[in-house]
Order: sequence, then structure tokens, then C-alpha cells
Amino acid sequence: IASIMNRVRNLKNKYRNEDNITDELNCTKISADTTDNSGTVNQIMMTTNNPEDWLCFLLRLEKTGVPQMDVNLLNRLINRYSQAVTALPAEKHSQNESYARILVRFAELKALQDPEEARDQFYLTRLNCKKFAFVHVAFAQFELSQENEKKCKQILQKAVECSAVPLEMLETALQNFHLKKKQLLSDEEK
Repeated sequence: IASIMNRVRNLKNKYRNEDNITDELNCTKISADTTDNSGTVNQIMMTTNNPEDWLCFLLRLEKTGVPQMDVNLLNRLINRYSQAVTALPAEKHSQNESYARILVRFAELKALQDPEEARDQFYLTRLNCKKFAFVHVAFAQFELSQENEKKCKQILQKAVECSAVPLEMLETALQNFHLKKKQLLSDEEK
């Protein structure tokens, strides 16, 4: 009986906490606990299923640790980003900045595990969200980190040609590339 009562209490607390969550990032009733998160994912998919809610959830999940140092967190994040990408059709969201940010971050996380898969993901991201300069800069930064300077420069030049915005971001990245900087954009420039 005590065990059953404990489980009932835990369930009540869980549902009470989910109902009372106030979010500092202005998300719609989304919690990012460090456990399974399947309830939150299901809630997003059944209600709004929009890039903004997914991005908010994923960024809050990332704040629970450092993916570069925690393999379990990295794997969990890659799985959740993969779910988001699968749940959000490119045809519908390719003009959405939050969607583009999800795709870029997914590729960046994949780069920590498998650079070839990351390259494929960056390529798809650029294909689907070419109007955003940060998409091209992230791909170029990846190629630069792989010591592919020629490819890095090509990506940035093509971004200028296809009129990705803001143009200033691309110009700064190209300038930093020509100055042989290892970071195409500093944190302030981002």
C-alpha cells in the first residue's frame, strides 16, 4: 500500500508540475527535465508542432549539460533533434528561422559524432533554408574546422550569390576567412 501511495503521489506531483510550469523563454507549457521528456515531445507534436516550440524545448534540454563532455546528453540531444526534424516538414517550414536553427544545431551536434553525416545534414540544411546567412556560415565554419578552406570559401560565395540575409554576416565571415581566422564569426558578430 505504501508503494502504491508513493507512486500515486509521484504521479500527482508530475502532473501538477507539468500544469504549473511557467517558462522564462515564453514557451507554451513545455518542460525540459533531464529525464525521458517523451511527455513533452508528445505534447508538442499533438498540440502546436511548430519550430518555435521545438527549438525552445531543445535549447532548454541543451542547458542541462555540455554535449561535448557528456556522451549521454549528446546522444539524447541528437535523438531529440532528429525527432524534431522528422516532425517538421521542410516544405512547410523552410522559411522559418527557428526551423533553420534546429537544422543547423542538429548538424553541429552530428559533427561531434560523425563528420560525414554532419556534412550531409549541413548540405540538406543549406538546400532547405538557403535564405538565412547563418545557415551558410555554420556550414562554412564546419568545412573550415575540417580544414577544407576551398569548400568554406565556396559556400560563403554561393551564399552571397543566392542573396542570403543578412548580407553583412556573410561579408564579415568572408573577411574573417581572408584574415585566416579560425572562427568565421565571433560571439559578438553572431
